[in-house]
Amino acid sequence: MSTTQNERLRGLLEPLVSKKGLDLEEIEVTPAGKRRVLRVVVDSDDGVQLDTCAELSRILSEVLDGTDTMGGTPYVLEVTSPGADRPLTEERHFRRARGRLVKANLTEAAGGGELTARITSVDAEGIDLEVPGVKGRRPTARRLGYGEIAKARVEIEFNRKAAEKRTQDESAAAEDEGKEEA
Repeated sequence: MSTTQNERLRGLLEPLVSKKGLDLEEIEVTPAGKRRVLRVVVDSDDGVQLDTCAELSRILSEVLDGTDTMGGTPYVLEVTSPGADRPLTEERHFRRARGRLVKANLTEAAGGGELTARITSVDAEGIDLEVPGVKGRRPTARRLGYGEIAKARVEIEFNRKAAEKRTQDESAAAEDEGKEEA
């Protein structure tokens, strides 16, 4: 898709998406045989419901059909929310992942390497993390500025509540051990 078409689509669709209280995350046009697929990815702090995607799809389709933005080639419109494995690149992405476990590749300036930790808070400058303790040690806090993060994604936790409880139990055990030593 040309930059001009992408800009035209964004200019046309973003106000409609915003009216629904959503953020326009991505627009992608890909060839699919004799037609194209226009994928519109939307998100919000509260997530995106299936009914909202369906309603937005009808609205966008009506507007797109009334313009020449997509040209004369037939297309299929898909309105969707980001997948669980989408990269975290904006402050709002990190804010929406608060409480979740993330895997971050750090820049050389931040010491490089990979860090897996739970996001505890987010602000305009960066994120606060709880790095799990190892072998009964209590978790530690760490602050990362956005410039220190080369790449980040949410880690899928199949039993997130159990993982959070285990972290709390490990913290409590480490505290008790610290009291006994004192």
